[in-house]
Amino acid sequence: MSRRHPRRRQSPRRPRRLAAPPLRFFMPLSLLACLLALMVLRGLATNEVFHDTQIADSADKTTVPENLLTGGPVIDARGEKNDDPVSYRIPDKTVVLSFDDGPSAEWTPKILEILEARKVRADFFVTGASTARNPDLIRRIVADGHEIGLHSFTHPDLAFQSHARISWEMAQTQLALAGVAGVHSSLFRPPYSSNAAALDDWSYPVIKYLGARGYVTAFIDHDTDDWKRPGVEAIVQEALPTTPGAGELILLHDAGGDRSQTVEALGVLIDKLQADGYRFTTISEALGAGSATTPVHGFRLWAGKGYIWATQLALHTLPVLIGLLAVVGFLNFGRFALMLVLAPIHARRARRQDAWGEPVTEPVTVLVPAYNERECIANTLNSLAASDYPIEVIVIDDGSSDGTADIVEEMDLPFVRLIRKVNGGKSSALNAGIAAASHDIVVMMDGDTVFEPSTVRELVQPFGDPGIGAVSGNAKVGNRDTLIGAWQHIEYVLGHNLDRRMYDMLGIIPTIPGAVGAFRKEALDAVGGMSDDTLAEDTDITMAVLCEGWRIVYAERARAWTEAPASLQQLWSQRYRWSYGSMQAMWKHRRAVFASGPAGRFGRRGLPLVVLFGVIAPLLAPLVDVFLIYGVLFADAGLTLTSFGGFLAIQAVLSWYAFRLDHEKPWHLISLPTQQLVYRQLMYIVLLQSAITALTGGRLRWQKLRRTGEVSVPVEA
Repeated sequence: MSRRHPRRRQSPRRPRRLAAPPLRFFMPLSLLACLLALMVLRGLATNEVFHDTQIADSADKTTVPENLLTGGPVIDARGEKNDDPVSYRIPDKTVVLSFDDGPSAEWTPKILEILEARKVRADFFVTGASTARNPDLIRRIVADGHEIGLHSFTHPDLAFQSHARISWEMAQTQLALAGVAGVHSSLFRPPYSSNAAALDDWSYPVIKYLGARGYVTAFIDHDTDDWKRPGVEAIVQEALPTTPGAGELILLHDAGGDRSQTVEALGVLIDKLQADGYRFTTISEALGAGSATTPVHGFRLWAGKGYIWATQLALHTLPVLIGLLAVVGFLNFGRFALMLVLAPIHARRARRQDAWGEPVTEPVTVLVPAYNERECIANTLNSLAASDYPIEVIVIDDGSSDGTADIVEEMDLPFVRLIRKVNGGKSSALNAGIAAASHDIVVMMDGDTVFEPSTVRELVQPFGDPGIGAVSGNAKVGNRDTLIGAWQHIEYVLGHNLDRRMYDMLGIIPTIPGAVGAFRKEALDAVGGMSDDTLAEDTDITMAVLCEGWRIVYAERARAWTEAPASLQQLWSQRYRWSYGSMQAMWKHRRAVFASGPAGRFGRRGLPLVVLFGVIAPLLAPLVDVFLIYGVLFADAGLTLTSFGGFLAIQAVLSWYAFRLDHEKPWHLISLPTQQLVYRQLMYIVLLQSAITALTGGRLRWQKLRRTGEVSVPVEA
């Protein structure tokens, strides 16, 4: 008679405080966000991001004061002059050479050499994008005594832009100037502008808006149209003053295309005007004003330096990212090609009745390690009771605290033996079962898995070939009626079982799933049994058996139905352990690469493929999504979406083919788009987190998933 214990009075529950997510959870997301930010910085520096090619047509001039339309090329609308702007002309016998759109790594140095040789100073109206790309040239321009002006950041027509966009364009350009040369400039020239007479109701508000913020606007007296490449003579002729002796502010370009004619014309123009008695200077000096540039200190200086450093990093990182993206494409399409070629060959072999020689009929031992499986263990054993193959079943209760062993005893199945042991982990439980097994072939399954009546028979038939040391079965998701279950169902059919067909034909199956696999005891004894060195004992033992020279094959008709995680949190925990454990197993067997014999064959042929397809490609795959987001938001959205749609179409065709080979109904593929857009990203982050954990020396512990026991063999099976 059992003793009854008095009930304890339960104290009221306090609300549980949510623990802060671990740092490693945020690291993968932070890494991907940083990559996207670097791409955006690079896009800003190359005028891919926020680039606007609209150009305003000429409008009415009702709001433009007459004195500006007939005045000089320099307009001051700062401070008190904002309501009544004034304009200034370049003094007689004075020429200001101004260069727009630069600096250019190709043409600006040649222009600077000509100016230095003739001791001429000029004005350079630079874009922020070009400044960020060519910091050394900006420093040289300042060091040579030339004057810097702003020409916006991305070179849009500011007449079309909001005040917020105009402010951003100027602030970003000032930030770039501060980071490169430690200066800000109060001199500005609007993109697509000409002389002051062209001011209209579109462009005048921009001049007033920026004047109120401290900018002096410099237009031109003469546009050489050098960007049209009319010829050296034509450029020189357009630059000459129309009125002898009059001062001139001349527009040239040192970037934006082929500027060879500009470079050639520049020396000719300077020599000609100097011969006519003209002096060359900057805008500020010509007007007798103070310098347009002022030094920057403190936070603004360091913010600019940080911006330039990040931009330079982005410019040098992108070629690497593109190269890695090419690697991802090569690996994925290479894997697809291998699957499409090898999977049909495997399927034809599987249909042959004599593929493995004489049928295997000897009894086998089925091991069921169980730890707190009270919800599932009865279903598992009942499925084994329906087996059409002679088996003995050993349930190894690994210190369960929920009465799992009691349920096994109460079922009192004659073919089941129960071993109770203190908790030591799954590997320890399996080793206890192997030691107690009565037969030469050992089938291993999980305590939350159910077999079909034919599963064991189909699983052991390949052992008719004496060279085969282990067989992988076909693990199926039993609870596939939820969205998360459907996603995992697609992954199992496509990502696991189709992969196993490919690896089988290559002779390098890296993992026999714990849910359904079989081993020769001889092979297990040769490698010392199951090891607890890793969290992926199934991958570890499979690689060890391969290194001993045994063949491992995949039996597609040996189906087992397992309960997949039902929540994202449980899914995360399971895949985190799988990914981390698989990396541990690969690292453990790394010496096989340099070994001789069977271990060397696996190490040099199988292990690199497993690393490439199982680690490198998935780790780099988030680049596809980073480029997708960048392309949709900042580049050619149509081309980007078309390319991604093509990738999804290939994935859909391959998935349909995998379902057809596995005799699965394809209607679950309706969730494929969401699987690709949500589930796939989740698995990327899991793998990234696992890699970060491995690289930082973190340790994981085995995490038990909650089970419901709802999985049984489907009727159609």
